[in-house]
Amino acid sequence: MMSRKGSVAGLLGAWLMATATTALALPSSFPTGTTYYDPERAYNGFVLFPGGDRKTHLIDMNGNEVHRWDYESFPPIPLSAEQAGGERGHLLVQLARADKLPEHASPGNGLTNASVAEVNWDGEVKWRWGSQQDPVYQHHDMRRLPNGNNLVMTAELRELNGFDYPIIENGIEEVDDEGQVVWTWKAGDHLDEMGFSDAGLRSLKDSEDPDFLHLNTAVPVGANRWYDAGDERFAPDNILVNSRNANVTFIVARQSGEIVWRIGPDLPALQLNGKLGRPVDQTVGSHDVHLIPEGLPGAGNLLIFDNQGNAGFPPSKQGFFSSSRVIEVNPSSGKIVWQYTGNMSGRSPYTFYSSFISSARRLPNGNTLIDEGQNGRLFQVTPEGEIVWEYVSPFFGKSMPSDDYVTNQVYRAQLVDYDWAPAGTPHEETAVMPDCDLYVAAPGCHPGGRDE
Repeated sequence: MMSRKGSVAGLLGAWLMATATTALALPSSFPTGTTYYDPERAYNGFVLFPGGDRKTHLIDMNGNEVHRWDYESFPPIPLSAEQAGGERGHLLVQLARADKLPEHASPGNGLTNASVAEVNWDGEVKWRWGSQQDPVYQHHDMRRLPNGNNLVMTAELRELNGFDYPIIENGIEEVDDEGQVVWTWKAGDHLDEMGFSDAGLRSLKDSEDPDFLHLNTAVPVGANRWYDAGDERFAPDNILVNSRNANVTFIVARQSGEIVWRIGPDLPALQLNGKLGRPVDQTVGSHDVHLIPEGLPGAGNLLIFDNQGNAGFPPSKQGFFSSSRVIEVNPSSGKIVWQYTGNMSGRSPYTFYSSFISSARRLPNGNTLIDEGQNGRLFQVTPEGEIVWEYVSPFFGKSMPSDDYVTNQVYRAQLVDYDWAPAGTPHEETAVMPDCDLYVAAPGCHPGGRDE
């Protein structure tokens, strides 16, 4: 049974869905909050995510909201106590949207956000960059660096040779405590290093899409076994970057700015449920690409939420039954060594699908936290694909004021240990089991009743 709080949230979510004027492919009424939870097999902690209400939420495993920051986060970045002067519960967030929005502006392309900041548990601003009058247009990613500076992905309109229209330039900037930019990289200056074929480059330029690259990841490579073994391309301070629209992931060398490693954009045809140990195949519109950090199972491998949405030059063909997957790739051999698809949880592949946003993070016990972003569904799976925790966000809102619909989408979800929050922050770890007579396809259920 869901908690009373979860039930109320479910009713609210259903009401909001019922009042929306746009028809969805989901039921018009569905449960929200924690719908399934096995405390013995889940990795337990707090889950941090941005809600459709443009606020940042911290929940426990039972779906209780234990804290909220009234800031939009795209995404929220939890800072360790070491990174925050010894204090717990600090975040990097977006503070506000710009007063005047440029042409083509939307949250997805980065031309709406004016400023970013470090805030403490109480929401007090400890550092900021940009303002509503002098916006910095951060989007999709930002990180605190070991030297205390911040790595921020930015957007701006730019004229670029070979294009008959202004493009949305994606940049990566390192910003110090004083708000001074000390290092900059611009994607438009490196198109010839991204591996496009002549036909692909023509298709890219003919697309008339100003946001033709749409970068969504910029993260330091971090400590890893490849660099330790002598591969300089994986130097910890190099930057791992992903382009959603171009289907290419690459590493930028901090010293030269050159792209020194990549996968994509053109890969072999997709094998959704092929045998493991095969070469990486075609990703489409992927998100949250990163190397699994040291100390976690699979450390050094790439973890990729492969949306299989609509992307590529020319656009990659979608399957008849669209479905997403999470893949773990050995970046040295270029082979897929682990994957999650919907059928691993005893369902058809198309029951797991998010055409945009979304994330996947490896947990210390070997489980993986997955954010099926467009549906606001967060869940945790074992290495075998068994769901051991599931939550549906009850936080609905509009992405843009002009939207005529609401959404509970979640851009990215991250699990933080209990001691990340200030001491005494409450949490609950009570098992949540579905009624198998009502929900035969729920985790732990089959048509004849609950699995034993």
